[in-house]
Amino acid sequence: MILKNIGKSRTLICSIVLSFCFFLGLSQGDTSTIKAQFALGINSPAANGFVADYKSKAINFPSINLGVQYLGAKGLGGKLDFGFNRFSNANDSPEFKTNYTRINGQLVYDLSRIVWFSNRVVPFVHAGPGITLIKPLGNFGENNTSYLNAMTGLEVHYGISDILSIYLDTSYIFGFGKDFDPVFKGFGAFNGNLLTVTIGASISLSGCYYCRD
Repeated sequence: MILKNIGKSRTLICSIVLSFCFFLGLSQGDTSTIKAQFALGINSPAANGFVADYKSKAINFPSINLGVQYLGAKGLGGKLDFGFNRFSNANDSPEFKTNYTRINGQLVYDLSRIVWFSNRVVPFVHAGPGITLIKPLGNFGENNTSYLNAMTGLEVHYGISDILSIYLDTSYIFGFGKDFDPVFKGFGAFNGNLLTVTIGASISLSGCYYCRD
C-alpha cells in the first residue's frame, strides 16, 4: 500500500516539476532565479545500515542527482530533487546489488551573502526531508523497503557564464528506516545513512536571454 501511494506521488511530483520548468522557464527574471541541476558521482553507505554479514564497498558508482531550484532575491530558496544511487557487496560479504532512490524537497541558501570568495565561486547549503525507496536486485528482489529521510549538503559552484555553472556537491542523507524483522528481510537491503559526492552542471531556466538593451 505504501509503495503504491509512493508511485502515485512520484507521478504527481514529475508533473509538477515539468509544469514548473515550462512556465517559470519563460520568465523574464534574473538568470539565477530558476535553475535545472544535473550531477553524477559516487556514494558510500553507512555500515550499520546492513544486517549482519552484509557489507558494501566503501565507494560505489553511480550516484545521479536531478533537480529544479528556485532562489529568491535574498538568497533563500528551495529545490525539488531526485537521486538514484547503486551500491554492491564488498569482497568479504555475500553477493548483492542494491538500488537506492530518493525524492527530497529542500531549502537552499546562498552562503556568499555571509562568506564571499569571488564573483565566480558561490557556495550553497541545502537541507530538507524526503523519502527513500530501496530495491535489492537479483536473489533478494522481494526485500523492497521505503522510509523517510533527511538530507543536508554543501554545493560549491563555479560560474562559466550567466546561465551555466559547474559545481561540486557533498551531501549526507539520514535514513529513518526500521530494523529488519525478521532478519532475512534485510538481505541485500539497506536502512541506514548515505554519503554522496557528485559533480554537476546548473543551467538557468529563467531570464531573458535574447533581449537587447
